[in-house]
Amino acid sequence: MGDVLIQVEAHDRLVSAAFVARGYSADESADAARLCRSAALHGVRTHHALKALHLDDHMGSRAEPAGCVPGAAVREIDTPFEACRVWDAGRKMGPAVAYAAMAECERLADRYGVGVVTVDNAFHYLWGGGYVIDSACRGYVAYTQCTAALAEVAPFGGVYPTLGTNPHSLGLPTKGAIGFPVVIDWATSTVAMGRVQAMRREGGRLPPDAAVDAQGRPTDDPNAVAALLPFGRHKGYGMALANELIAACIGGSLPTLRCRPERAPEGEKTSPCFYFQAIRPEALGAGAFAQGRDLEANLRAVVDDVMGHGNRETGRCLLPGELEHRAAQRSRSLGGLVFTEAEAQEFAQLAESLGVAFARPTPVG
Repeated sequence: MGDVLIQVEAHDRLVSAAFVARGYSADESADAARLCRSAALHGVRTHHALKALHLDDHMGSRAEPAGCVPGAAVREIDTPFEACRVWDAGRKMGPAVAYAAMAECERLADRYGVGVVTVDNAFHYLWGGGYVIDSACRGYVAYTQCTAALAEVAPFGGVYPTLGTNPHSLGLPTKGAIGFPVVIDWATSTVAMGRVQAMRREGGRLPPDAAVDAQGRPTDDPNAVAALLPFGRHKGYGMALANELIAACIGGSLPTLRCRPERAPEGEKTSPCFYFQAIRPEALGAGAFAQGRDLEANLRAVVDDVMGHGNRETGRCLLPGELEHRAAQRSRSLGGLVFTEAEAQEFAQLAESLGVAFARPTPVG
């Protein structure tokens, strides 16, 4: 099955309508469509609209009890620290909270050099890279991490999932220097659960040492996965644990209870936490760039040195975020968003169920 093209306007109209039909406000639904569009534009097929709606079905507004509350209001918690904000999201839609949090970090960074927003009682924000890539394009060093919705990862040496996939997303303001922001976006598992779901949908096998089955045996069959494994063995495990402990400082829930209220005793929380940070790069500078370079020239010089010495010539050495940049260039040149035929069929079924007009996708040559 080949790829097909869906027009941006058709995508946003359908995704917004799907969330409005679930009780979300027009603004919340627009934020969801915006994030899903960004993921599709950049070729991130594990976190596009189908994933967002799947999460809302199983853990969000359609869950019982609801893990996400349409129209919820964010409550700001008093803090004596001027460059920090602490929010109780009240289980509001993740992308709506995340876009606002990133914007607040930037506002604080413009004043203090750095801005931090922590969020308790949150709901899954999908692709963290979507927030930092935009912020990096605006000139900030941007970072976010979260505790993933479910504990799906076994700790290094273990067999039972007690950690989230717990992604980290870092955007660097290199657009002026090299034409696109360097974006380092990674789950702390070898693969994201979204990829497992995509493999189930599309067919295919997982890479080695990515998952175990119910007996704790390594498996590459996406249908047999009982737990994911951390990337880099003890290193990924340590990074996943760091997310959990930072969330614990914010007020986070026990990992194995998160988004599983049916398991939680009375008084225990079951919601994820977010951490957002933006830094003005000028706030980091020591004012001693070599050879008279300024900030942008120094960024370019460092990238050139890393990618030089024959590395770029191999054709295999890429900068983080380069594949996403190429995907976005391709999408824009084609004039739409690229999906598989199987994904487009799911969009068509969604449109029919909502009574929303949906133009037939066009094949990608």
